[in-house]
Amino acid sequence: MPHTVRPDRKAHEPRNPDWEATVRTSFARQKVMNLIGAEMGALAPGHCEIRLPFRDDLTQQNGYFHAGITGTIVDSAGGYAGLTLMPAGADVLTVEFKLNLLAPADGDFLVAEGQVLKSGRNLVITRGEVYAIRAGHATHCATMQQTLMTMHGKG
Repeated sequence: MPHTVRPDRKAHEPRNPDWEATVRTSFARQKVMNLIGAEMGALAPGHCEIRLPFRDDLTQQNGYFHAGITGTIVDSAGGYAGLTLMPAGADVLTVEFKLNLLAPADGDFLVAEGQVLKSGRNLVITRGEVYAIRAGHATHCATMQQTLMTMHGKG
């Protein structure tokens, strides 16, 4: 008989009853997001979306969004996805991430989506995807795996 795989729903239950306000307040304090013009999109326990409109000063020499900008927004999307599941009074810090660039980030805007894979007491593992949107068409341009550290008592 085949085994049925079921996601661990308990792993995606927020430990902070005020998780949404915590995440949105932290995002507002993050000056680099303001500097580049990024905005928070969809937010749910274990999930965060960050959107970035195209600006010429965010590009590399060929006119695509710079890889560093792409990495910046997906790092934050994964980090805030993780923060949605952390306890009250905690904050988040990226320990490491691996970014694969799959296609040029050529679009009218970028959408970075962060999703929690595993939420532990101290470490949280996320994945992130970045899409370049042009004329309603999405191109998957980057994928990330990330490890976060829960900073207890720092929120």
